[in-house]
Amino acid sequence: MSVSTSAAGVPARLRTSWRHPATALAMTYVVGPVLTILCASFLLFAVLTLSPGDPVAQLLGPHASDSARAAMRVRLGLDDPLPERYWHWLTGALHGDLGTSLTYREPVSDLLAPRLLTTFVLVGMAAVLILVAGLVLGGIGGTSPRWRPLVNALAGLGIAVPAFVATTFLISVFAVNLGWFPTGGAGSGFTDRLWHLTLPAIALSIGYAAYLIQMTSSAIGEEAVAEHVLTGRGRGLPGSWVFRRHILRNAALPILTASGLTVAGLVAGAVVVEPAFGIDGIGSLLIRSVSAKDYPVVTAVSALIVTVFVVVTTLLDAGQHLLDPRLRKGR
Repeated sequence: MSVSTSAAGVPARLRTSWRHPATALAMTYVVGPVLTILCASFLLFAVLTLSPGDPVAQLLGPHASDSARAAMRVRLGLDDPLPERYWHWLTGALHGDLGTSLTYREPVSDLLAPRLLTTFVLVGMAAVLILVAGLVLGGIGGTSPRWRPLVNALAGLGIAVPAFVATTFLISVFAVNLGWFPTGGAGSGFTDRLWHLTLPAIALSIGYAAYLIQMTSSAIGEEAVAEHVLTGRGRGLPGSWVFRRHILRNAALPILTASGLTVAGLVAGAVVVEPAFGIDGIGSLLIRSVSAKDYPVVTAVSALIVTVFVVVTTLLDAGQHLLDPRLRKGR
């Protein structure tokens, strides 16, 4: 029985299966993100493997014998080919085994577990501050010409101030001079932890919140002067109804995109804030591990940051398709 094919020799039934909605969804939200994570993790693994420095010398010190160094390299598998080493790491990671830290001599998963909660609480608090400040102030700046210059000035100042400068200012003013907050640490217990992480969350959220304020103000401002909005107001429609149905609804897509990208970058931003406040999270662990050339820890934390970013952006893409039917038709 013959099978019809295209000019390129691809069976028509196969071409039809690729266009099936379920296949398209799987490729977009499952296969694509998984391939992205695999490629990124391999690049991270390769860059760390080929980077200058010898972890064996870091472990044994400068006075170790050549035989001891050779035995340690064999034990750690450092002489194996790069694809083989990556395959061992990947298969172990899929089973929860991220290797053993060269510095702490403990499983990497045991090092990450207690620090993940601290970092995720910090990121969660910063995300709430970013969304509240970005949406509220951005909405005010987009709808009120009177307050727009002030909102834009605050957003520009927030973007211009680096995270480490904001960290130094917050510690010196609110922790040292006023004594309202502790100078460092993550605290113990729910309430104490929230108190300790308040200043770090503010420092982490300033730049991201300023970016979201600008995006929200711009998106709402453009929709507020659109022709259909002006027509609705000219017909005497209630201002709140016009704002909900026409302004906010059409501006939701760029606002959602900006919100998702800011939240996705928070885990990477914690690398700067955590060491400054003495918080023992995965950001501080990454900085110490890079200095100590602890490649298993650096690889695991970097892969975790990439995975979080890919997952959040994938969910963001799904949210965009739900909000805008034009994207679903053109997928």
